[in-house]
Parts: sequence; C-alpha cells; structure tokens
Amino acid sequence: MTAHAGEDFVANLGSRLNLLRAGVLGANDGIVSVAGLVVGVAGATTDRTAIAVAGIAGLVAGAFSMAGGEYVSVSTQRDTERATLDKERWELDTMPEVELTELAGIYERKGISPDVAHEVARQLTAHDALGAHAEAELGIDPESLTSPWQAALASFVAFVLGASLPLVAILLPVSGWRVTSCVAAVVLALTLTGWISARLGGANVGRAVLRNVGLGLVSMLVTYWVGRLVGTQI
Repeated sequence: MTAHAGEDFVANLGSRLNLLRAGVLGANDGIVSVAGLVVGVAGATTDRTAIAVAGIAGLVAGAFSMAGGEYVSVSTQRDTERATLDKERWELDTMPEVELTELAGIYERKGISPDVAHEVARQLTAHDALGAHAEAELGIDPESLTSPWQAALASFVAFVLGASLPLVAILLPVSGWRVTSCVAAVVLALTLTGWISARLGGANVGRAVLRNVGLGLVSMLVTYWVGRLVGTQI
C-alpha cells in the first residue's frame, strides 16, 4: 500500500503544533512587551526619535531573548527525550520479554483483549521496537523530536513581527494620535493571537481573547502612567 501525501503531515503534526505555539507565544510577547515600552515612553515624551529608539531596542533585545529562551528550553526537552529513549533502547536490548509484556499491558488497559493486545505488541515490536514502545510508554516519536533551532527561529521571527506592529502604529500618526493608534492596533493583534492560541489548545475562544486583550491593555495603561509620572519628575 502506498502512502498518501497527508500521512507525512499527520506524522509530524505534534512537532508542527509545537512550532506554531512557539510562534504564537513569540508574537504575543512581542506585541505586549514592545507596546508597553513605547506607550510608556510616549507617556513621558512626544519626541518621535526617543520613542523609536526605545521601541527598536526593545524589539531587538526581546527577539534575541525570546529565541535564546526557546532554544534552551527545547534543547533541555530534547536532551531529556534522548536520554529517555536511550534507556528504553537499553531495556529492549537487555529485557525484551519484560518490555513486550509491558507493551501488551498498555494495550490491555486501553480495552483490548489480552490475546489481541499481546499479538499487537508482538507485531509492533517486530516492526519497530523502539518506535512502538516509545510512543505507547513515553508519548515520544523518536523520528520527530522538536528542533531547538527551528523553535528559536520561529520565536525570533514571530517576536519581531509582533513587536513591529505597535512600533509602527505609534510612530506613523501625528503626536496626538500615537497612543490611541497603538492601543487600537494592539487590541486587534491580541484578539487574533488569543483566537489562534485558543483554537490550538482547544480552549474557550471568548475567554482566551478577553484575557489576552485585558492583560495587554493593563500593561499599556500601567506603563503609560509610569511614563507620565517619571516624565514630569525628570
């Protein structure tokens, strides 16, 4: 039987979703952090250059920080998964019958009769012992471990794209409309990222969007008034 084009996508779905989640989180973080930064500076001064410098500095620093954090996190996860797979590989080499019984027991607990569970475990072990045991026992696919570099790049690009939106929104309008324009752009962007994250996680869309937008607005409100207070004292 030949494989159809969709099978490769299904096989790597978990890895793709992890990268997409990293991208959504990166974009969301970029939107909120840079929006809070530029709105705070705008509360202290109307100088476009000062706002631009602060926003660009926040964008660059935040993008590298986000990418670095994602790289370290995924690298640690990948190292742990590899160590766990090495242990499973050793157990399959040294105690194959025990592992076969363990795998059959997993299928029995899922409702399969003992004879069928044992036969399924035997055939899967004969076909790909490590793959079968890793998936059933550990929830790991040895062939599709998440790449730290891919996760870091996704976070970096997403943060830059997310952060660019409030930066552009506050720099383009005339002085009196900068904060209003930025807030409007951020609300729209956070609504979108909240909707995407809720859909990916199977959560309530309305609650996720409200939480996302609410936290963004609070962040901008606090930083704006901090900027106003500091700006009047310096």
